[in-house]
Amino acid sequence: MNQGMMSIAIGAVALVVGALAGYLLHVFVQKTRRGRAMAEAETLIQQAQARAREIVLAARDEALKIRTEVEAELERRRRSLKREEERLQARREELERRAERLEERERRQNKRQSRLDKLQNEIEALRQKQLTELERVAQMTRQEAQEALLKRVEQESRREMARVIREVEAEIKEEADARARKLITEAIQRVASDQVAEVAVSTVPLPNDEMKGRIIGRGGRNIRAFEQAAGVDVVVDDTPEAVVISSFDPVRREIARLAMTRLVTDGRIHPARIEKVLADARREVEAIIREAGEQAAYEAGVPGLHREIIKLLGRLKFRTSYGQNQHQHAIETARLAGILAAELGANVEVAKAGGLLHDIGKAVDRNMEGTHALIGAEICRRYGVPEPVVHCIEAHHHEVEPQTIEAVIVEAADAISGARPGARRESLEAYLKRIQTLEELAYSFKGVEEAYALQAGREIRIIVKPDEIDDLATIQLSKEIARKVEESMQYPGQVKVTVIRQTRAVDYAK
Repeated sequence: MNQGMMSIAIGAVALVVGALAGYLLHVFVQKTRRGRAMAEAETLIQQAQARAREIVLAARDEALKIRTEVEAELERRRRSLKREEERLQARREELERRAERLEERERRQNKRQSRLDKLQNEIEALRQKQLTELERVAQMTRQEAQEALLKRVEQESRREMARVIREVEAEIKEEADARARKLITEAIQRVASDQVAEVAVSTVPLPNDEMKGRIIGRGGRNIRAFEQAAGVDVVVDDTPEAVVISSFDPVRREIARLAMTRLVTDGRIHPARIEKVLADARREVEAIIREAGEQAAYEAGVPGLHREIIKLLGRLKFRTSYGQNQHQHAIETARLAGILAAELGANVEVAKAGGLLHDIGKAVDRNMEGTHALIGAEICRRYGVPEPVVHCIEAHHHEVEPQTIEAVIVEAADAISGARPGARRESLEAYLKRIQTLEELAYSFKGVEEAYALQAGREIRIIVKPDEIDDLATIQLSKEIARKVEESMQYPGQVKVTVIRQTRAVDYAK
């Protein structure tokens, strides 16, 4: 038991000793580890402190550098502000000096104005005194003197204006005449058409006088049948070897002439034969009309016309005016209008079409009411002719005032074609009536003493009363008379209006 207790005691002691040894060993190990950790921590702390000292030193250097730069910038701005302040101060001082000078100048101006006002009052007093003296010497009031002076200045101004107007008009007229002559000459030369010697023929030659009896027929049946079928009058008189066909319609007259010629040539004349020959002649004339219309459009260079317009153009082949064939006149006018439009920079196509169609109303004017210009314009408008061309047609005789340069060109081309030498014949009665109308028109104006129509009615020379018409009024009178002639008369070419003012001074030696 004691041995067991000893063993237990020894085991307990051994256990206690082992536990203590383990505890001591554990404490030793912990101290060893803590010492190493402390050493490492001390090392890290020392390194951190060294790094912190470096960062602090770098930050101090950077802060010092920034402070230095800021101080330098502040110093620079301080110097700039100081200089700006010095400039502002100098500017302020300069403005003050200027203000002082301006005040001084204003004081001098006020003094000068006072002196001027005083002098002006003295001058006004002297002027009033002189006016009073002048009125006393001249025996005229101020208003009367002004009126007399203005009247004299007006007279002198009117004389000067008249002189200047005459010079300018002469210069412009000379230049315009030269230009117009050149254009018209070139246009006529380029067209170069023959002079008119054509008249609608209505006389049918016969091989012998016996043919007249065959034309009349038994009891006049042949001539009656011919007149009824053709719509014409056949005149069989004492004219040797000829009969005359009369009708207001040129196409109908041409059909009758052609049929009568064939009947005379064939020799077989009876009512049935007359009707057949007239039908053949109508078809032939219709073909001639169509070909003539197409020829006119081709020669004038105006394509795209309606077939009815073409027919009317062809009918102009049998229409004359003052002996001038209207078919050739239309072609000639179209060519002249095209040339003038090209020279003046106008629309050539409109001018040529207007020139070709301007007298198309003459193809039907004997069957319709109205002037040929308005009739032709209405027909062309109905068949789709462009409005600018229609305006040229209706305005070429001033039934409508021309509104375009092409309308004026067509009017001028029509006048050139109709007024050139040999183009038209004029009856004696119409000529005398035009001369008389021209002189009466001149006498209708106030202040006209004498009026004479010269140069076959192409010039009107007017002598005015010098005490009623002055130089300026003379120029105005010539313009008014020319305008009245344009509005109220029809004439070929142009009419020159010459107004003459003569002043005579008469005195007697006693």
